[in-house]
Amino acid sequence: MGKNIDTVPIEVQILTADHDIKGIVHVSKYTNTNRELTDLLNDRERRFLAVTNAEIYPRNASQSPRKYNFLEIHMDYVLMVHPSSQAVFQESGRTQEDISRFRELRLKLNQTKPF
Repeated sequence: MGKNIDTVPIEVQILTADHDIKGIVHVSKYTNTNRELTDLLNDRERRFLAVTNAEIYPRNASQSPRKYNFLEIHMDYVLMVHPSSQAVFQESGRTQEDISRFRELRLKLNQTKPF
């Protein structure tokens, strides 16, 4: 398969009723960056979601993941899709600092009286 210069790969987590799927979808590089996946998923012409480097994890079984170079998932079975960068939370010292700052800011905002 040749590389499409008009697309950008995004690593995603896909949730179906029976499986968790990790893989890469390709979105248009001409779309607003915060709408890439939304535009792809809301395309009424698209009945299947193409996924490359897919790993399928059965939800209710302790089986090893099945791996596929290419997979098409019918859109009717897709419950949720989100970027892996948002799905995976890696805790670090820097992350703890960010969480503390966020909590302090939220506390200050909650103490502020409206006009």
